[in-house]
Amino acid sequence: MSADTVAAFRESLRELGVEFVRTTSADANDALRERVVEPAVGTPLPFDGVSLPASVTRDPTLDELERARTGITPATFAVADYGTVVVQPTDAGEDSASLHPDRHVAVVAESDVVPGMTAAFDRLADAAASGGSAVFATGPSATADMGALVRGVHGPKEVHVLLLSDR
Repeated sequence: MSADTVAAFRESLRELGVEFVRTTSADANDALRERVVEPAVGTPLPFDGVSLPASVTRDPTLDELERARTGITPATFAVADYGTVVVQPTDAGEDSASLHPDRHVAVVAESDVVPGMTAAFDRLADAAASGGSAVFATGPSATADMGALVRGVHGPKEVHVLLLSDR
């Protein structure tokens, strides 16, 4: 992971209006707690020393998912050029937790930020060959189908990305 790739990712997120926080695993739990607006749902985070805040509901019911104001998920990887986080659905419900609540908090390892789409498609090749899927989420949900730009119609109104530093 080059410093240029991280800088490009940060700039892409800034242009999209996405909050970017670079943190260490040791400080990630505090950074997560600061971004939770309750009620919150989340899926397991596969990063050593990083866990969901105690107030976050794991394995939510449909009703809990619909009431949730924050969803926390791991991103499988991110695409620097676009400020995109890629969430691969599993039985834990990452896709639902990333798309339903008004606030999505994505956690991604710095080593999992790729520069562009060619690298992204290379990362997804095996999953695609076996019928897997992925959600490419780029900034807050927005649509202008009916005229003026409206945020949050088809997904989160705001997005926060926590980048776990490799250092």
